[in-house]
Amino acid sequence: MANGDPFDGLHEFLAIARRGSIRGAAAELGVTPGAVSQALQGLERRLGLPLFHRTTRRISLTEAGETLLGRLGPAADAITGTIDGLRRMTAEPSGTLRLLAHRMAVETVIHPLIPAFRAACPGVTVDITIDDGLEDQIAGRYDAHIAIGEFIDRDMIAVRVSRPFRWLVAASPDYLARRGRPEVPEDIARHDCIRFRLARSRRIYRWEFERPGPDGTAQALSVDPPGDIVTNDTKLVRTFALQGLGLVYGSELMLAEDLAAGRLETVLDAFMPARDALFLCYPRASRSDPKLRAFVEACQRQLRRSGG
Repeated sequence: MANGDPFDGLHEFLAIARRGSIRGAAAELGVTPGAVSQALQGLERRLGLPLFHRTTRRISLTEAGETLLGRLGPAADAITGTIDGLRRMTAEPSGTLRLLAHRMAVETVIHPLIPAFRAACPGVTVDITIDDGLEDQIAGRYDAHIAIGEFIDRDMIAVRVSRPFRWLVAASPDYLARRGRPEVPEDIARHDCIRFRLARSRRIYRWEFERPGPDGTAQALSVDPPGDIVTNDTKLVRTFALQGLGLVYGSELMLAEDLAAGRLETVLDAFMPARDALFLCYPRASRSDPKLRAFVEACQRQLRRSGG
C-alpha cells in the first residue's frame, strides 16, 4: 500500500462485509455494483491478498479479510462516533471554551457574565487565562480574547463587551504634593512614572496623548515615561500608584474607585485621547462555533443589561 491513497476501497470493503454482497453494498453507498467491485479489486491488488471468497451466489471473508475487518471495524466505528459527536456540537454548545482576557476585563466583563453563561450553557467548560500583556491568541490555542481596542489584530472579528472608558494619568495626593502637578505631557520627563511592559513585544508602553493642532484637529502625541519601576501587571501598577511611588497611566475602569475615594487624583485631563473599550475578539473562521457564538450572545446581553 505504498502507492496511492491507503484508504481507497476501505469504505466499499466495510459495506460489503456489512451487507454480505456487492449489490447490497452498492445500494447502501448509492453507487453501481461495478464501482464497488472495482474499488474492492483495487484494494486487493494493493494488499496482494484476496479479501473475499466469491462465487456466483455468495461472498464470504477470507482469513485476510477477517483480519482487516477485525482491525478496521472498531476504528471505523470510532470515527463515525466522533463525527456524530461533532455534529451534535452544532446543535447544542459543548466542549471547552478557552478564553484569554486582559485583567481589566475581570471585574467589568467576566465576574458578571460567567454565572449567566454557565446557567445558559451547562455543557460548556470555561477555561480563562488572565494576561495583561495578552499573549498570542492563535499560538496559545484560545478560542477568543478580551482586549483593549488598540491592541486588536485587524483580521479579527471584534465585538464590544464594555462601556466606553477614558484613559487617565493619575497619582496619589501625597506624590503630587511632593513633586507637583504636570501641566503638559512634556512635564512627565521630570516625574517618576510606573511603567508597564507589554508581554508579547517586551517593550515599555508609551503613554498616549492628544493636543489641539493648528487647524483645530487633535494631534496624537506619545511619551516614553521615565521611571525606575517596571511591571507587566496592571494590578501592581495601581498598587504602586496608591503607595505614592509615581504617576500611572491607566483606564477609568481600573482607577474609578480610587479616584472616587480620593486615593488618587488625575492630571493632564485636557490631553487624554478619545475613549476606548474592551472587545471580545476571535478569528473569522470560528464564528460558526456554537460555544463561541453562545458566548458572544451572552456578552451582548450582559452589555445591554449594564446600559453599555
